[in-house]
Amino acid sequence: MAVAVRPKPHEAPPGTPDPLPEPAREELRLETVMGALSDPLRLEIVRRLLLESEAFDHPCGWFGLGRPKSSLTHHFRALREAGVIRQRQYGLERRSHVRVDDLDARFPGLLDLVAAWTPPA
Repeated sequence: MAVAVRPKPHEAPPGTPDPLPEPAREELRLETVMGALSDPLRLEIVRRLLLESEAFDHPCGWFGLGRPKSSLTHHFRALREAGVIRQRQYGLERRSHVRVDDLDARFPGLLDLVAAWTPPA
């Protein structure tokens, strides 16, 4: 099995908006994070942010998921409320990135497993 190599997280650019409400690092719970990642679409969102991200954060349209906005809003909110991603409001759009430092500190190796996951064909 080939191991996916995760790039280093990007630094927040100057003037970046404050994040939307999220749990603090010490409040992250494994069962909550795993519950959020148990949905294949959410797992794919996090995997793509880990492996394909070239910028600090990305809008929902970057993913090209072809799902209704209401469905995507639900999935991104579940990931944010579990503490997996951080979202920031830029005008009318929300942009997301994985909370790599927080998740690596609380659950070492978890993001490596997500990055190595192979989506079904």
